[in-house]
Amino acid sequence: MSTVIVFGPTGRIGSVAARTAHEHGAKVSLAMRNTQKPIPGLSAEEERAGGFERVPADLTDPDSVAAAVQKSGARRAFIYLAFGMPDHMRSTLRALKSSGIEFVVFLSSFTISRELADIPPSELIAYVHAQVEISLDEVFGQENYVALRPGTFATNTIRFKDGINAGEVKLFAPDFMFDLITPIDMGRVGGTILVQGPRNSQRKVYLYGPKIYTQQDGIATIAKVLGKEVKFSKITAQEELDAQIQAGAPRPFAEYIVRITGEPDKGHRANYEEGVENIKLYTGKPATGLEEWVEANKELYSV
Repeated sequence: MSTVIVFGPTGRIGSVAARTAHEHGAKVSLAMRNTQKPIPGLSAEEERAGGFERVPADLTDPDSVAAAVQKSGARRAFIYLAFGMPDHMRSTLRALKSSGIEFVVFLSSFTISRELADIPPSELIAYVHAQVEISLDEVFGQENYVALRPGTFATNTIRFKDGINAGEVKLFAPDFMFDLITPIDMGRVGGTILVQGPRNSQRKVYLYGPKIYTQQDGIATIAKVLGKEVKFSKITAQEELDAQIQAGAPRPFAEYIVRITGEPDKGHRANYEEGVENIKLYTGKPATGLEEWVEANKELYSV
């Protein structure tokens, strides 16, 4: 039996990755800042019966990461981007390796579509993820990690739930294109690779939802599943920026989102067909459709 550690198991992706790793026969440690929080989709009874172990850890605290790995005895780790670390997680990665981790699955981003060193800081999301991949290259070597590069998260649409329920959604970029990949697909692929390793010698695994929507069409699809009638109105870039900041986004991140959603090339997805097929390659099932996911998660859109 392999032993793995999943950081962020209270999140929608990490929880699925942890449960999937267990389904593949691994002993799973759950590394979390608050060890009292529930794990989505995993009851206390299932957690005990499955032999899951909770360990305190924070990816921004390398010492806690090393302690968690040593306690777990894990040799493989699932991690995500820890924002705000000036060394782009290099110290955390060193802590993982020095404490016994031999292989890492990193939840990266589809926005990386060229050589890592060529991505400028102005491409904020791509840049911060690329820096972690560069650090992974240096600390673990290219053969000892896999970078998952998923598209636009379906969960990003939850921010529109108030408008959907009120019957009017205000959009800055209604024609912005997104693929709306679901947490269950990202988690299943991540958990599978964590235990079984990559297939076809893949090291950068793109993952996408099965259909590309405009932002307006995607939200209309969600509203239909929820049984809601909605109309759409256009807002300015400044209004969108203000809304992003009010929702808690740091100003640089909010400015970046407003800029990229207003750019002409809104639909580009590197290796799109491959990214859709990768979900079936690793899970044995086609990518989950938006309607199916919303139907199963209606509570996320309640107010």
